[in-house]
Amino acid sequence: QRTSLDVQGEVFAEMLAHWKLDRPTVVAHDFGGATTLRAHLLHGCDYRRYVLMNVVALRPWGSDFFDHVRRHGDAFAGLPPHIHAAVVRAYIGGAIVTPIDAEDQEALAAPWLSQEGRGSFYRQFAQADERYTAEVEALYPDIRCPVQIVWGADDPWIPLARGQALHAMIPRAGFEVLAG
Repeated sequence: QRTSLDVQGEVFAEMLAHWKLDRPTVVAHDFGGATTLRAHLLHGCDYRRYVLMNVVALRPWGSDFFDHVRRHGDAFAGLPPHIHAAVVRAYIGGAIVTPIDAEDQEALAAPWLSQEGRGSFYRQFAQADERYTAEVEALYPDIRCPVQIVWGADDPWIPLARGQALHAMIPRAGFEVLAG
């Protein structure tokens, strides 16, 4: 099953059409940024308002761990369930700046712990390709809706400088830095 960003952009556009959502307000985070940017800029989806929160939008992206899993996906996919669960929880924990309740952290991990979720988790790494953001980066000045960029100052995965660079590429966008 393909889960790459090009497919996600197409599926998001198809979902909006299927649900007959005309100009919805869209809030996107992480890979959701690349997904919704592709839907808007390549597939003609229009948004009433658009919030980009610590999004994957500019190359390069991905952590050292992300690259390692991409190169060795089969080995990770073969981990015993309890080791896989520890990897997922550690991966999610690596993105959290301000502590959250254990129950909330468990809810974030749960979708990835089933057999189907486990396969999807590692496919995301294996199919990640910066060409899917490269295809739209030059189009950011052409965004057709009001944009607000919100960035966590201490994001351990996507640094604040990346948010500032994205803001510079979207001339009319607002920009807000959140503590943490």
